[in-house]
Amino acid sequence: MKRAFSIAIAAALLATGSIAHADHHAGASAAIAAAVADDRRPEVDTARDPLRKPAEIVAFAGVEPGMSIAEIAPGGGYFTRILAESVGPDGKIYALMPAFFANRPGGLDGINALAEEYGNIEVVVIDYADTVLPEPVDLVWTTENYHDLANGDIAVVNNWVAGSLKPDGIFFVEDHSAPGTGTEATNTIHRIDPMAVIAQVTEAGLVLEATSDLLANPDDPRDISPREVQPTSEKFALRFRKPE
Repeated sequence: MKRAFSIAIAAALLATGSIAHADHHAGASAAIAAAVADDRRPEVDTARDPLRKPAEIVAFAGVEPGMSIAEIAPGGGYFTRILAESVGPDGKIYALMPAFFANRPGGLDGINALAEEYGNIEVVVIDYADTVLPEPVDLVWTTENYHDLANGDIAVVNNWVAGSLKPDGIFFVEDHSAPGTGTEATNTIHRIDPMAVIAQVTEAGLVLEATSDLLANPDDPRDISPREVQPTSEKFALRFRKPE
């Protein structure tokens, strides 16, 4: 009953916008702004910036210099580069790579090259049932792949996240939005209902702290694959906090 009540409250707050939102006009910190402007970022990444709003998203997630961050499935490294530069030489990025990438010939070549280039990135082949990071982290980050994780044992993943965070640590989730669908769209059109994410993550003991509509798109029908939406799908962003 208590969990159902808390989820109902979260739904009401999401609907009314009463949960704390990022200040879209405050601007990113100097470190984040410099990371986004870094000339080492490839043109294929910077061309996506107007739609992905990286400075605002990284600021909303609470990234600061010196942080340790575990990034789940970094893909081509779009955010990995920005996070590595944002946390600076005193910070650390753990790039969590699924085993099926590691098992492919050359599957880790791209992320290993980033690790060598930036110096504060460590590649970790992740098994959420068994992997223990070298240290508790300040933030766990996932963008556009929580819906894939939800196709497996998401409780194991979220419990791993909670156990890997420092007290007061942050779990940041951004994904393609499919309101009202629960988890029915995760494997069909590769989206997820933000309320389903909230229910699953809070079950692991983390607390929803803030939402952001930075990546809202009222023209997205939300019932087709994100790849079919032009110029981009609607995405939600959620920031959870581990209690101290």
